[in-house]
Amino acid sequence: MSDLTFYPRYIEQRLTEALEDSPVVLIQGPRQCGKTTLAQMVCAPQHLTRNGDRLNRGGHPPNVLTAHTRDYTYISFDDDVARVGAEADPMGFVAGLPERVILDEIQRVPALFAALKMEVDRRRVPGRFVLTGSTNVLRVPTIQDSLAGRLEVVRLHPLAQDEIAGQSPLVLNVRQSSGFLDALFGIGFKIQRTERLGKPLCDRIVAGGYPAALVRPPGRRRANWYRNYLDAQTQRDVRNLARISTLEALPRLLALAAAQTAHLLNVSDLAAPFQLSRPTVQDYVALLERVFLLERLSPWHNNRLSRLVKTPKLHIGDTGLACALLGVDAAALAVDRTLLGQLLETFVFQELRRQASWHEESFTFFHYRDRDKMEVDVVIERGTQAVAGIEVKAGATVTQADLRGLRKLKAATGRRFAGGAVVYDGETCVRYDDKLYAVPLRLLWETPMETP
Repeated sequence: MSDLTFYPRYIEQRLTEALEDSPVVLIQGPRQCGKTTLAQMVCAPQHLTRNGDRLNRGGHPPNVLTAHTRDYTYISFDDDVARVGAEADPMGFVAGLPERVILDEIQRVPALFAALKMEVDRRRVPGRFVLTGSTNVLRVPTIQDSLAGRLEVVRLHPLAQDEIAGQSPLVLNVRQSSGFLDALFGIGFKIQRTERLGKPLCDRIVAGGYPAALVRPPGRRRANWYRNYLDAQTQRDVRNLARISTLEALPRLLALAAAQTAHLLNVSDLAAPFQLSRPTVQDYVALLERVFLLERLSPWHNNRLSRLVKTPKLHIGDTGLACALLGVDAAALAVDRTLLGQLLETFVFQELRRQASWHEESFTFFHYRDRDKMEVDVVIERGTQAVAGIEVKAGATVTQADLRGLRKLKAATGRRFAGGAVVYDGETCVRYDDKLYAVPLRLLWETPMETP
């Protein structure tokens, strides 16, 4: 019998809510981010027990919302027998499924989506099918159309910092943490002093957020996990998505993208080291996006500003993977201030994305840059009514110059501007002027809301 390290997944409530009214729920995210564990913990804890994994003293995995736990059957399409059977007769396979079922790694059998549509139309039962997918299957138009109105997507990311900190074998209830976003779009940040992160900040960036990597010792063993993970991704999921003659170029391309994370996407620079055309490299970047290894951050637009740069930024999906690809440990990162600044911006962006995934409000992320080189690293829109900005700084001080981009964003958005923060590795949370703050990095995952 083995022990599992269970982390609180704050998106769990979103999953249980989706099961109440959606016949098909898709948990989507990169491999090894915890999709299968989340699905089993909520819907099939008996499967974890049968596999010999030790649960907590109460008999359930931590954080299970027991009122929503159901006895689902679990089927994985990483099992060749199940996959071949489903491919041979998709309609017959779906017709023969139990009442409630988890279909793991559904992207390996795309023919099932049409069969699921027919079965749902025949008998629409909330929470009947739970799917997990390690590629963005909704980018395939035929799949997206087949389940329109029948499917709810729950996007699972690697672990957020608060989820990592909340890991405990005795935690039974999920505490949803979203204090930073609430403060940014609410009444602001509490004026306070706190300890700066310093070296532990580099440790967090290098560690990343993949659960299986975090249980390994820091350093070579953890970096080896990330490298092996990337090899498995390119050999399995990416190969299944497209016929690529130069598969060995993908890890090198991803390493180059890691070195340029938080920069404007420049396909010519990415193509330069390879004997590949720009369209081919564009296709490769799109493939890496589909398996959640890269992410484009779209430019923010405003009719009142005519000199905006319209190029997206490129971010790697997790800083732990980036550091392993670049061969950088925490000590090396601490002395390479340029690389630290890039990876810190990606770290903050991904942390905000992870927090937003479980928040009750809907957030959309952008970056802002104009031809006068004024920029805001992350622009967040809440619905259509409110806009906020985040500038990321690796240093321990904040100057008036660091707020120039935020002030321009504030002027351009007027009443829509909810707040702006320079997030930095310092000690003092302070307000500079109306709705503009300097906020220590650690308050990203600690509750920073100001009392009225």
